[in-house]
Amino acid sequence: MMRYGSILTAATLTFALSACDNGDKEVARGAAGTSAVNGSLHVPAGEHTGAVGTVNGEVSIDENAVVTIVHTVNGSIDLAARTTAESVTAVNGPVTLGEGARVTGGITTVNGTIKLSPGVDVGGTLKNVNGEMILAGSHVGGGLVTVGGDIDIAGDSHVEGGIHVENSSGGWLGGLFGHDTRKPRIVIGPGATVQGPLRFDREVTLYVSDKATIGPVTGATPVRFSGDKPPA
Repeated sequence: MMRYGSILTAATLTFALSACDNGDKEVARGAAGTSAVNGSLHVPAGEHTGAVGTVNGEVSIDENAVVTIVHTVNGSIDLAARTTAESVTAVNGPVTLGEGARVTGGITTVNGTIKLSPGVDVGGTLKNVNGEMILAGSHVGGGLVTVGGDIDIAGDSHVEGGIHVENSSGGWLGGLFGHDTRKPRIVIGPGATVQGPLRFDREVTLYVSDKATIGPVTGATPVRFSGDKPPA
């Protein structure tokens, strides 16, 4: 499993290998890699570039742009419609993918929401510790892993690899954040499909639509609901 130190080490190495400066900037076309310490980075529409990352600032990728690795430590990451990236990593901040965006690898954040719009395709795993995962008509090929985050799978979303909610006292990052007594809320809405096991190592509230398709469940009892939404 990935560890907190691994995220920071990867970011540090990337920053060390490419020129770092401060202040917001636009990424040049064809750049091998662009990074900043204090400042936001912007990839214009249709550009093709290498790794893009910052320590304190947001990263925004405009429509139809192609990048490799995208990462930030403190800040948000926003991939607009029809963008393509290899992997996305944030430590403190949300990650949002616009319609038709594609990430060939995985998406990881420690504290932040991961939101996938219709038509999004993620080849790897979605991982976070705290923060919601929101899927709306999107595809994830490597499953969902969280410790204390809520999950909302809506529309005709298709998740391969199942769902794993890890115990807050262990797992890939949970041990660093102490014991969390709040129960994550997992909703699998009408039309959604989750292939593979749904494994819950801690207590959760699991709502499953009577029009959803899921794999075997361990560690929780599904509450079936009809209509568009489960009980509030």
